[in-house]
Parts: sequence; structure tokens; C-alpha cells
Amino acid sequence: MFVADEQAAQPVDTDRWQALALAVLDAEGVSGECELSVLFVDEGTIADLNERFMGHAGPTDVLSFPIDGDANPPGRWPDSGGPGPDRFDDDLDDLPLLLGDVVVCPVVAERNAAGHAGSYDDEVALLVVHGILHLLGMDHADTAGREAMQARERELLAAHHGPLAADPWAAVAAEAAAAEAEAEADGPTEGQG
Repeated sequence: MFVADEQAAQPVDTDRWQALALAVLDAEGVSGECELSVLFVDEGTIADLNERFMGHAGPTDVLSFPIDGDANPPGRWPDSGGPGPDRFDDDLDDLPLLLGDVVVCPVVAERNAAGHAGSYDDEVALLVVHGILHLLGMDHADTAGREAMQARERELLAAHHGPLAADPWAAVAAEAAAAEAEAEADGPTEGQG
């Protein structure tokens, strides 16, 4: 696991967030070697990533980048050289699990904290947990997925971080309800009947 603070605008206790990330991985049944990066970046960096990979303008609070695909076989890649003296040939179980990267913007977390998790530390904890759950396959694109992900976030934060100063899921539920009401109010547009 690699945790790095690549910004200077907000304090980041990398040891604390690494311990939380490791606890979440353990609670989610991830065992053995795995590769996960948690990066804390400035607004410009996350805005660039948000634009390039998500197609959204401006900074966001957290992005997750899972590593997709099958593991490369042991040895040098792409030329398939020997695996080295510490690995057996063709032992794919000996390879680390490649999870991906979680990128958090502390400035956006601080800005959102009062209306979301209640405090800066609680907001960062939520973002770390949220990002890791995305890497492990959870999503909030639909109501069932959102409810399952939020329930797991609650459980993991209660067990490994402590109580939050506010209820961030209430704000998310209110936003989702408002978006659904707006979509219903707009109704079908001409030609879509």
C-alpha cells in the first residue's frame, strides 16, 4: 500500500489514512499482498483527472481508478523473461492483487465537510472508505447500489473510524430525491413518447 500527500493546502495524516485503508481491506476480505495507492492531491490535479477520465469540469472530492484486466504472468513483461529467484514459474497466486488508486482532494473535502460528514477528518475518512469500496466493485449508480454502498460505508466507518459529526448519507438521499423529482416534473420531451 502506498499513501502520499502531494498537496500543501490542508493537513493530511498519511499514517492515519493508511491504517484506515488497511482496516477496510481486511474487513472486506482482501488478504495477501495487494497494490493500492491513496493519493491526496490539489484542486488543479483532481480537476484535470476529473476532466480527462470522467468528462466533468472542475474539481471533485474523490476519484477511484481500478486496475482492470488479468494479471500479467510472473516474470518480465512484456518479453516474458524469467520470474526471478524468489518466484516459481507460472505461479499466478504469488502475484499481488492489483486494486488501483484512490485520489482525494483535501481542499474539496474541507469545503464539503460542514454540509456532508460534519468535520474535515470525518469527510476524509468517508472519502477513503468510499474510494476503496469503488475499487472493490461497489457502485452507487442506482438506488439499490447506492443503499448497499452507503450501508457498508456506515459499518466500516463505525468499526474503524468512529462516529461521524453529521449524517452524510442524508444529504446524498436529499440530492437524489430532488434529482428524481426534477426528472419526473420534466416528463418526457417531445418525440420521446
